[in-house]
Amino acid sequence: MKSGPITVACIQMAPRFGDTDANVARSLDLIGQAADDGASLVVLPELTNTGYVFETREEALALAETVPDGPTCRAWAKIAAERSLHIVAGMTEREGSSLYNSAVVIGPEGYIGTYRKMHLWDYENLYFEPGNKGLPVFETALGAIGVAICYDGWFPETYRLLALQGADIVCVPTNWVPIPGQVAGREAMANILAMAAAHTNSLFIACADRVGTERGQAFLGQSLIVSHTGWPAAGPASRTDEDIVSAEIDLGAARRARRWNSFNEVLRDRRTDVYGEMLGSDLPRRAY
Repeated sequence: MKSGPITVACIQMAPRFGDTDANVARSLDLIGQAADDGASLVVLPELTNTGYVFETREEALALAETVPDGPTCRAWAKIAAERSLHIVAGMTEREGSSLYNSAVVIGPEGYIGTYRKMHLWDYENLYFEPGNKGLPVFETALGAIGVAICYDGWFPETYRLLALQGADIVCVPTNWVPIPGQVAGREAMANILAMAAAHTNSLFIACADRVGTERGQAFLGQSLIVSHTGWPAAGPASRTDEDIVSAEIDLGAARRARRWNSFNEVLRDRRTDVYGEMLGSDLPRRAY
């Protein structure tokens, strides 16, 4: 793990549905801007390369790519190598006849791994298979990176299981949509959930949302980076415009800060005698 602080950037962009070449090209431009500003870890939105609102499974299948040898992964790997970056980015993945809402993790040395969205939202259930890779934590030169995608963040188990496996930061490619009952002008519910999860697990969380309206569906923007304290380190970003939010963070601080006082350490204080079997007590755990 790299000692000292790193700069994390969340890229908020507006993909155009079905225009994969233009979407990837735009993502490369914005990744370059983030790198110019010192970022070493860059997070992109959910389904960055294709857009989100599919109308048929056949449409999704036609736009999907294989990982890691498809053109989107190759383009991201090339810029990661050129700019010494780690990138976490959402894309539409095809494996045989199966489709996944996925996020790839790429480093300066190339492809590291894939996370497949476990909790599918609404019509995603018609196009994608539920993720079958569990909740992996990727050991990188920067630190231990966990990944979640959009609706995964509504499940406390997502962040807790990643924390128990030693994640220092969870990167969240997302496409947040309006939540019924939200008062005008209030922050996105997703922002509140990310702040709560960061605090209760002593994790950094970096959420890269999209903006714009696609086939009638509006998206919320408000990308943000949350400190392990639960308070934003950067953002929320614009609700309507493309944006880059970045923060200098010390991933090691999350581990050191898990001891809150003389008596309490949030992960250690779990009552595993009561609920250990429910929440992953059999997972490999790092010493804190």
